[in-house]
Amino acid sequence: MDQETVKYIIRYFGHLMTDDEKAASQNHMYLSKSSDNGKLREIMTERGWIRHTAETGHLLENGYDEFEINAAKRIVAQTSEKVFFNNCPNCGKLASPPAARQCRYCGLNWHQK
Repeated sequence: MDQETVKYIIRYFGHLMTDDEKAASQNHMYLSKSSDNGKLREIMTERGWIRHTAETGHLLENGYDEFEINAAKRIVAQTSEKVFFNNCPNCGKLASPPAARQCRYCGLNWHQK
């Protein structure tokens, strides 16, 4: 699965992540936002926005990119009927967002006329 497809799945079908996957993603985001501000990180931890659990640690142990790949693969494997890949009918690349009717790569417009 290429990186563009992984990002598409995480962005538009992230609601299909498990609770542990959502917590791991949230942890990564908040840790990134507070990486250079110890006080902010402390506040985020106190409020429960950053939660260190064995499961979130396990999911992120090989890095965030690997986590996203694994989460996207699981989403497609377990809920493929809920994932829609909106590929351009002309060039075959992913049109984003899923409801888009114009290709950002080749410019094809397939809106109904």
